Amino acid sequence: MSGEQGIVIINCFDTYEHRVNLLMEFFKSQGEDVHVITSDWRHFHKEVRTEYPEGFEAIHVKPYTRNLSADRLLSHHDFAKDVFVRMEQLRPKLLWVLVPPNSLVKCAAEYKNRYPDTKLVLDLIDMWPETMPISRFKSVPPLSLWGRLRNQYLDRADLIVTECELYQTVLQKYSPREKMVTLHLARETNMQKSAPVLPEDKISLCYLGSINNIIDIPCIAGIVQSIDAPVELHIIGDGEKRQDLIDAASAAGAQVIYHGKVYDPEEKQRIFDGCHFGLNIMKESVFVGLTMKSMDYWEASLPVINNIKGDTWELVDKHGIGVNYSVGQRLPVQMLISLQENRQKVRQVFSAMFTKQAFDRRLESILEQLGE
Repeated sequence: MSGEQGIVIINCFDTYEHRVNLLMEFFKSQGEDVHVITSDWRHFHKEVRTEYPEGFEAIHVKPYTRNLSADRLLSHHDFAKDVFVRMEQLRPKLLWVLVPPNSLVKCAAEYKNRYPDTKLVLDLIDMWPETMPISRFKSVPPLSLWGRLRNQYLDRADLIVTECELYQTVLQKYSPREKMVTLHLARETNMQKSAPVLPEDKISLCYLGSINNIIDIPCIAGIVQSIDAPVELHIIGDGEKRQDLIDAASAAGAQVIYHGKVYDPEEKQRIFDGCHFGLNIMKESVFVGLTMKSMDYWEASLPVINNIKGDTWELVDKHGIGVNYSVGQRLPVQMLISLQENRQKVRQVFSAMFTKQAFDRRLESILEQLGE
C-alpha cells in the first residue's frame, strides 16, 4: 500500500491489540485497505515479539525492562520517529493513531502539517501521566514533559477519540470538546450461560485481574468490614500484591478463596455465578473512567461494587448494575441482596454498549462525523 490510499493504524503496544483488531475488522468490512504498524516489543512480558497477524508490520524498538525508565521513554521516542519515516512511503488517506505513547501525537501532528489532506484520528486509550499512581510526581519533569507531548499537539487532529468520557474533562483544555467523541472499550464475545447459585448465609465477592499497585487494597478491606454479614472473597488473577490482598482481606474478616489465573470461560463463569458482586476498586489517584475488569463482570451478569469515577460511576448509578462505594460507607446486606434482581439488566447493558456490534455502530457514526 502506498501513494495516498488506504488506512493505517499505528499501535505501539500489543496490550491494546484487541482494539486494533476491532478497528481493522470494521474497516475491512467496508472494503478498505488496512495496514497496521506496531512495535516488536511485548510491553507486558518484556520480550521481543516474533509473530504478527496478517496485515501487521513491526518496527524494531529499543527494549526496556522498567515501566518508569529513561529506556522506555527513548524506546517510545524512537518508535514514533521510525513510524513516521515509514509513513512517508505509505501516505494513507486516514491515519488512526492509538495513544499512548504521547510521542506519537507530536510526530502525527507534524505529519499532518506536511500532508493536510490526510485525515488524522488520535485514539486516546490511556492517559499518561494521569493514570499512573504517582500523583506527587506528575507535575514535575520528566513526567510533566511527557504529558506536554500530547497536550501541545492534540488539536492538530481532525478528530480525537477517547475510550471513556472522563478523559475529555482533561483534554478539553487543549482542544475543543466538539472535536472529541467516545468509543468505548469493546470485545468479541461468546457469552457463557449464567446460572447463579448464591450462598444464602454470606455475601460472596470476587476480585478479578492483575493484583498490582493501582488497586486499593485498604479500600477492599474496608468493603469487607462494611458488610453486616460474613464475607467470602474469591480472587482470580495474580500479581506482586497478591499476598497483601489476601492478608488484608483475611484480617478484615473475609474467607479468601484464591483461584489463581483462570482462562477457561466456563470455569470463570462458574465462579462468577457463585458471587454476589465483582470488585472494581482502584486507588483514587488513578485517572481511569472504565476498566476491562468491569466489562468482564458485566459480561458475566455480575454486578459490581465500584469506586471508579467518571463513566463507570455514571453507568452504575444510571442503570443499577451495582453499587458505587465511598470510603466509610455501610453496605447493608439487604441492599446487596436486592441488587441481585438486576443480574439480567447487567448483561443487557453490556450487550448494548460493549460488544463488537455496539462498537461497529458507534464507529460508523464517528466516521460519518469525520467525513469518511
